[in-house]
Amino acid sequence: MPISLADIVGNLPSDETWGPPTTSDALVDGVPYAPYSKGDKLGRMADWTNEGKDREGRGGRQQYNRYQRDQQVYGAGTSSLFAVQVAEDESSFSVVDNTRTSTKTRGFGRGGATIFRGRGRGGRDARGGRGTFQRVGGRGGQQQNYYDNRGGRGGRGRRFGGWKDYDKPQRNRDSSVNIKSDWQMLEEIDFNRLAKLNLETSAGEDIDSYGFLYYYDRMYDKPPVKNTERKLNVVDRAAYNVTTSQDPIIHELAEKDEATIFATDNILSMLMCAPRSIYSWDIVITRSGNKIFLDKRDGSSIDMVSVNENAADAPLEASEGNKDSINFPGALALEATFINHNFVNQTVQESETNKFEMQHENPFYNPSEETEALASKAYKYRRFDLSLEKDEDPLHLIVRTELDAVVKNNISGDDQLLVVKALNEFDHKAQGSGGALDWRSKLTSQRGAVVATEMKNNSCKLARWTVQSILAKADVMKLGFVSRTTPKSNDRHVILGVMGHDPRKFAEQMNLNLNNGWGIVRTIIDMVRSMKDGKYVLVKDPNKSLLRLYEVPAGTFEEEDGGEGITEEGTEQGDD
Repeated sequence: MPISLADIVGNLPSDETWGPPTTSDALVDGVPYAPYSKGDKLGRMADWTNEGKDREGRGGRQQYNRYQRDQQVYGAGTSSLFAVQVAEDESSFSVVDNTRTSTKTRGFGRGGATIFRGRGRGGRDARGGRGTFQRVGGRGGQQQNYYDNRGGRGGRGRRFGGWKDYDKPQRNRDSSVNIKSDWQMLEEIDFNRLAKLNLETSAGEDIDSYGFLYYYDRMYDKPPVKNTERKLNVVDRAAYNVTTSQDPIIHELAEKDEATIFATDNILSMLMCAPRSIYSWDIVITRSGNKIFLDKRDGSSIDMVSVNENAADAPLEASEGNKDSINFPGALALEATFINHNFVNQTVQESETNKFEMQHENPFYNPSEETEALASKAYKYRRFDLSLEKDEDPLHLIVRTELDAVVKNNISGDDQLLVVKALNEFDHKAQGSGGALDWRSKLTSQRGAVVATEMKNNSCKLARWTVQSILAKADVMKLGFVSRTTPKSNDRHVILGVMGHDPRKFAEQMNLNLNNGWGIVRTIIDMVRSMKDGKYVLVKDPNKSLLRLYEVPAGTFEEEDGGEGITEEGTEQGDD
């Protein structure tokens, strides 16, 4: 029987939709099902390897691609519909951590310095007095340690360690100086801001020079004969490391109004290389009228020669698992400072008839009181212009620089001024060596690789030495390579070789920008100039890459200085 169109239209549902009724029930005969489209691929019924995507770093890129491919499998995108809902969230579950955490920090602690056979002449005088000069010297087995091993290093932000470093606790360090409650913090400067500063200045001008220099022994430039070693000897000579405000020459220059800012190259280089530093350090800044003096405390960590400060695996303290006491950070710093003092004295040819005399005698040496001969040392007082175009009055800085030796040029025969320093190797297989090569076997054949490793592990130390050489207008910077006779003994050393570098070219190799250093100095000086007269302390944070400027009471550190002076005198009497 034919069906008319009118009957079909009449049998249509009365509502606006047609087809099977819609329902929100996700069960079909009591069994849950997941919606899918006809575009889904029918693959595995169940994929038990899908959880691998949650494991970080195990599968790498290959594992990631495999998971992306499995997303096309039927039902892969809706597997969460069948996830079992646990009664309690897994985030409430915790694992008991039985790893040993360090409570003792390491690195440069408060008062971190050593004075080898320190001797003060007279009482402590005011600025410019000739009373007390800090001595730097060395005699085997008699060095006095005023170094505090409380500090540590680590926690430098980004760490490019291996997979074994994932569970290492952060290394906390103590500040180089005890921050007291009556100190008022005025400024906080991040290293990222310091790295953007720039100030172009002239090469500086010489004002005056003091002391004398012996000629360098070129024998040390030659590699040692096979199966022979040049031992590092203990050479007792009188050398001084006087802070700025106790320098009588700087006091005279300040009275003559020769400059506004006064500092030593040791202090100024630390400030200019601040972004490279890891250990904590501090500088005492005194403003008196329109004069600003940058000083260091007696026993400051600035006097120490750090070892592998910038290495990825810096030397550890005993509390961090280091069982070799001679490889603690404090012990290594003492050893490096001792090596540098004796290395300079050994590599010069002492001759009273053949030496390079400066304009004046050494201002810190008194032959009637000293029992030891004077070390080869020259002090050049140089002036730099830090003025800007907007400044109404010129802003000059006078810095006391140091030179260690002099040598004749092979071609022209002119005298070349030298700065002599020494790098030291303690044990290339020990923890904290920073992946250094074996100097005994690689120094001759792979000198470039050895120097590049030292640039990485001791970036701050080498940068400071380079800045000091440029400030002193030295022609050559000699770098000695000194190693222990045996890795388990830190009191006997051998000289493996010496390399000479042009300080300016060496700075380029290290990517050291002196204009950035001068910008840092000018920024800190501008902060102090905007404040009232008084005493301030600039402190490198022990655990963060930033500097803090504190205002401190006028009598701060004076009691400590007096106590250390008594200690030095008692030590000298004990040695005699």
